[in-house]
Amino acid sequence: MDSSYEIYMSLYQQLAGDNGIEPFRAFQPEFFDLIIVDECHRGSAKEQSQWRRILDYFHTAIQVGMTATPKETKEVSNITYFGESVYTYSLKQGIDDGFLAPYKVIRIGLDRDLEGWRPYKGQVDIYGNEIEDREYNTTDYDRKLIIDERTQAVANRITKWLKANGRFSKTIIFCVDIDHAERMRQAIVNENKDMVAENPKYVMRITGDNPIGKAQLDYFIDANEKYPTVVTTSKLMNTGVDCKTCQLIVLDNVINSITEFKQIIGRGTRLYPDYGKEYFTIMDFRDACRLFVDPDFDGDPVVIIDGGDGGDEWDPTKPDDSDIPDHPDDIADPEYPTDPPPFEPPGIGEPFRKYRVRGVPVKILNERVQYYDKDGKLITESIKDYSKRNIREEYATLDEFLHAWSSADKKQAIVDELQEQGVLLDALKEESGKDLDDFDLILHVAYDKKPLTKRERVEHVKKQGYLYKYSEVCQQVLSALLDKYMNEGISELEDTRILDNTPFDKIGSPKKIAELFGGKEGYIQAVRGLARAIYEAA
Repeated sequence: MDSSYEIYMSLYQQLAGDNGIEPFRAFQPEFFDLIIVDECHRGSAKEQSQWRRILDYFHTAIQVGMTATPKETKEVSNITYFGESVYTYSLKQGIDDGFLAPYKVIRIGLDRDLEGWRPYKGQVDIYGNEIEDREYNTTDYDRKLIIDERTQAVANRITKWLKANGRFSKTIIFCVDIDHAERMRQAIVNENKDMVAENPKYVMRITGDNPIGKAQLDYFIDANEKYPTVVTTSKLMNTGVDCKTCQLIVLDNVINSITEFKQIIGRGTRLYPDYGKEYFTIMDFRDACRLFVDPDFDGDPVVIIDGGDGGDEWDPTKPDDSDIPDHPDDIADPEYPTDPPPFEPPGIGEPFRKYRVRGVPVKILNERVQYYDKDGKLITESIKDYSKRNIREEYATLDEFLHAWSSADKKQAIVDELQEQGVLLDALKEESGKDLDDFDLILHVAYDKKPLTKRERVEHVKKQGYLYKYSEVCQQVLSALLDKYMNEGISELEDTRILDNTPFDKIGSPKKIAELFGGKEGYIQAVRGLARAIYEAA
């Protein structure tokens, strides 16, 4: 093995090898000075693992473990091996510093979840198996009992959200297991036949057993790729998936582990203002968001002396494969089972995994919309009152705000600053139901001023004759900018990259357009003047 390099990168499977061949032993134990283990809550946290064998071999090196979700249980401990954290950066800090997105939670109660379901005497499922007579609830659904109408109800509510917030909003649906993920994929397909007809990759299942789906993972996390748009998964996407554009996280799995919960919501916490993502939405069908109130949610990990991390141990008598790790790192490790044996309920001759029933009416009983602030705390007051208080902490009076707004070279900087302070402007827009500019929304919420729509502001600019200061072709450019403002907001006006897009590309290259205004500086001054004209309207 070539030992001439200073830096080496590898998956542990490559180092561990197979068939008794251990490639890492090609290096002397003291060869490395520093070893950095990413996602160290995985194999390296477990004492009896291939990763630990490799780390023990290179014991003379300084070893640094990095993870967003340290694992601390009776069986698995990052701290026991790596020692106390040298540096911790919490979710709360990330949101506070403007690196991570705050979140909106929609908690949905289905009647079958809240009331449970019990078969009548002698009832059989669709396979002819007599169903064990007892009451089934959310912990059983899709593990021991499949209710097809429940899957349809969840898919229908997700689709309703997509239609209201954008059919191309990147979405991850976390399911109980691989089987559930496949059934949910099909249910979403059934609810979105128009989108699937345009491109079959609109909805895909990305799980450890599905090479076709896994091959699409890079496309899903690519901000420039539309497809896949909606993905279903079970464990594969819990960690290590940096999807900056993910706007909806759906929880349809019972989660008892703080570690797993933080891993899952971490898939949506990336901010991406260029994509229009200032916060993300969690749609919770199984009351997993109760874990937000856990005192350890944003605290430092502690070693748990008794018990596990809240997740179930794999049990061969369970009728599901939810505990099979389907992350590729885990599947490659022979310590994990690849598939549990079939489940055989008492009194049934033919083995099967789960009961499955149809014809059970399922409906939504209630929905609660909740917002969490930059400190990760539930906002208990109205969004309007909360936002007003946060805006006025930054700009105590209307004059202070107007002065800051008019003085800013880029108005979007004021908007970004307020959002970093926890002002949920997107939520306010959704609540208002009007096509308001951020400026008008702030004036209305914080200072009780009557708002104007973006269309009214554009009409005011045209009436005032600002465009007539320029040549006919320059007027075309400015008029197109006003259209962009009306559709997208002030950020579109202030971004010079907009000139690369339609309809500006029909007028000329960005350089040619700038020359129409006397050069780049002339173009920038014209746009700033246009912004001033937009906000002159009372």
